[in-house]
Amino acid sequence: MTQKMLGLLGGMSWESTAHYYAQINRSVRGARGGLHSARLLLHSVDFAPIADMQRRADWAAAAQLLGEAGRGLAAAGAGTLLICTNTMHKVAGQIEEMAGIPLLHIADPTIAALRAAGVERVGLLGTRFTMEDDFYSARLCGAGLQVCVPDTDDRTELHRVIFEELCRGLLYDASRLRLLAMVDALRADGAQAVILGCTEIAMLLGQDDTDMPLFDTTGLHADAAAAWLLG
Repeated sequence: MTQKMLGLLGGMSWESTAHYYAQINRSVRGARGGLHSARLLLHSVDFAPIADMQRRADWAAAAQLLGEAGRGLAAAGAGTLLICTNTMHKVAGQIEEMAGIPLLHIADPTIAALRAAGVERVGLLGTRFTMEDDFYSARLCGAGLQVCVPDTDDRTELHRVIFEELCRGLLYDASRLRLLAMVDALRADGAQAVILGCTEIAMLLGQDDTDMPLFDTTGLHADAAAAWLLG
């Protein structure tokens, strides 16, 4: 029987895409044993032009570029699509429509995990687009969750850390401490848990760093991808 094939839209940044690739393959090997690995097709884009489109708010151009990449993955045999970044889920609907195959939305496994944990109010960390636009929080609120985000200064600093440090593989203790302060501020705002809503954040901040429950979207998304492949 032909096994399923999953299409990955990656490179945004390639630092976090590498974690996706490793975790999906580890999960498949763990389930099937031996030398088994995941059947994946990866289209890794050049992130610089897309980051520029984000800065210019040219989301239509970004959707077109990624939609065409998704269509190519579908033509090559992918049965489902995975966008390896939170921010570009702003145009997930357009990408899915252009690709012509179903998309595993990054927020959905996180929502499922939060609901299973009984969380009602959650803090959201991510890029400025993810924290300030409604494409992400609206999906969370639609599932019955209350969402809070850091204040303006913290949102600006976190956005800088993501693009100037994490996307370049740079990990600094000072930035980890700043993120921990943001977590504490979200706790003070009533958050019962915090979503690591950028696929690079878990490179810097992990559950060992805080007693606040952290929900890593990269790991949860990768687990959902492996479950689809194994299903």
